[in-house]
Amino acid sequence: MARPRNFNEAKALDAATAQFWRHGFGATSTRDLGAAMGLGPASLYNAFGDKRALFRRCLDRYLDGGMRARITRLERELPPRAAIEGFVDEILTLSRNDRRGCMMVNTTLESGPGDREIGDLVGARLQELEAFFLRCLMAGQRDGSIAANRNAADVARLLLAAIIGLRVLARVRPQAELLRGVACEALALLGPHPRDTRCT
Repeated sequence: MARPRNFNEAKALDAATAQFWRHGFGATSTRDLGAAMGLGPASLYNAFGDKRALFRRCLDRYLDGGMRARITRLERELPPRAAIEGFVDEILTLSRNDRRGCMMVNTTLESGPGDREIGDLVGARLQELEAFFLRCLMAGQRDGSIAANRNAADVARLLLAAIIGLRVLARVRPQAELLRGVACEALALLGPHPRDTRCT
C-alpha cells in the first residue's frame, strides 16, 4: 500500500515551474529543484520521476494556466478574427509587464540539437498555438472577416513566428511602441478590417 504524500503537490509543482522558468531546463539541477520544492532526492523522484518528467509536468501546468486557458476563453467568447487579435493583445500586455519572458519560448531558445527530446516536447506545444491560429483563420475566411486570398496554413505559421519574436524582443527592447508596431504588422496578414483602428 502506497504511503500518502506529506507535501502539497500543487505548491511543489509551482515551485519547480518557477525554478525552470527563472533558470531554464539545462541550468536547473535536481538539487535546485529539491531545494525549491522542499523535497529530498528520493521523494522528488518517487513523486515526479526524473528531471525531464518533472519539466514536462511543469511546462504543461504553465500552459494550462496560460496559453491553453487563453485559447479556450478567446475561442469561446469571440468571433475568429477577434480571437486572434485578442490573443496578440494579451501577449503584448504580458510581454511589457513580465521581463521573464515566456517559459515555453525561453525553452525553445535554450534547447539545441543535442537535446532532441526537449525540442520535440516544446515543438509539440507550439503546434497547439499554430493550430489555434489555423482554426481561427479558416473560420474567419468562412465568415468573411479574414481575407480569403491568404493561405491559412502559411499565415498561421507566420503568426506563430510573430508571437515567438514578440516574446523574445520584449526581453531586450520592451518599448510599447516597438512591440505594438510588430504586432500590427503581424495582424495585417489577416487583411483589412474596417472597424479596427488600433494600428492606424
